[in-house]
Amino acid sequence: MKKKICFLFAAMLLSVGTYAQGWKMVITKTDGTKQEVLTSDVKEIVFAEDEVQPTLPDKNADQIVIKEVYNGGCPMDQGSDSYLRDKCIILYNNCPQQAVVNNLCFGFATPYNSEAPNNRLYTDSGELVYENDGFIPALNGFWYYPGSLVFEPWSQIVINVFGAIDNTKTYSQSVNYAHAEYYCMYDPESGYNNTSYYPTPADVIPTSHYLRAVKYGQGNAWALSATSPALFIFQPQGVTPMEYGTNADNLWYAPGEAHDAVHACVKVPSEWIIDAVEVFNAARKDENKKRLTAEHDASYVYLTNKLGHSLYRNVDKEETEAMSENAGRLVYGYADDPSGIDAEASIKKGAHIMYLDWSDSANDFHERQKCSLRE
Repeated sequence: MKKKICFLFAAMLLSVGTYAQGWKMVITKTDGTKQEVLTSDVKEIVFAEDEVQPTLPDKNADQIVIKEVYNGGCPMDQGSDSYLRDKCIILYNNCPQQAVVNNLCFGFATPYNSEAPNNRLYTDSGELVYENDGFIPALNGFWYYPGSLVFEPWSQIVINVFGAIDNTKTYSQSVNYAHAEYYCMYDPESGYNNTSYYPTPADVIPTSHYLRAVKYGQGNAWALSATSPALFIFQPQGVTPMEYGTNADNLWYAPGEAHDAVHACVKVPSEWIIDAVEVFNAARKDENKKRLTAEHDASYVYLTNKLGHSLYRNVDKEETEAMSENAGRLVYGYADDPSGIDAEASIKKGAHIMYLDWSDSANDFHERQKCSLRE
């Protein structure tokens, strides 16, 4: 287990329509291919919103953490049913310097649910069969942002998984994702085109905020578990997400499983993985089994789904209190976080929060009573 340390270095940034002279820029198209642009004789560079995204130098990518996962759904306003198609992942720059991540990807390990039978994933000695093989198997497909995600210091980015609309118009305990700064997983051409999961995103979300998908499994929706995903974020090195995900040499199947779309996984090298969280089903505690190796998550965190709960990262009390700018801005009395600090209330007062990051979900996360986006 380790804490991550932030390093500062300078980088030149280019935005749409910026004047530039005497240097070279690499742009990444939405299909994952790259193109070099020489700017020495260019007076202005303009990008078509759906054609290219500017690529900036990576910076502090290892400081990005999964701050919150809302995947379990919420109660419907009438009756005993629940609404499960309003999921999101919130990423956070756990660092006082700007962070830039290119081609950031989202995957989950097999099987979909922690309570599912997965004896084939274990050796006779009780180890995961890939424990020492240097990869995590990403089931079904993965999503990626085809360009640079830029995180300002102590800031977050919301990634909608399903239902990038104002869901509160139908389900009052759900989440409103109709915000221009939010991002969303939306790529019908990939094969993830079930409109009940992927309605057309709210008009206020720019198409430049749409993520792309690489689908190699079965189904028309990316089946992020509503009970217990083994979620991770990663960044390919030396290859585009599309190139890696469509290369048959990178496919993997659990021992004894049919080599078909139902069981297809892609091997994600361990060194590519930036952060991960292993979620266990609180309703079936005796049946849960690990899917992430100890290198990426030494334990797990329980989730009670269908109640609008989320999993939220715990505050690093010592580091957060040590920041001089937080004097008088921290709000206490939040019982679910061992620190006692109410992170969201403190942020609203202008505090900067550093979260724990020990690659140990039992220590790093708690179950929150409602998604922070609802406050």
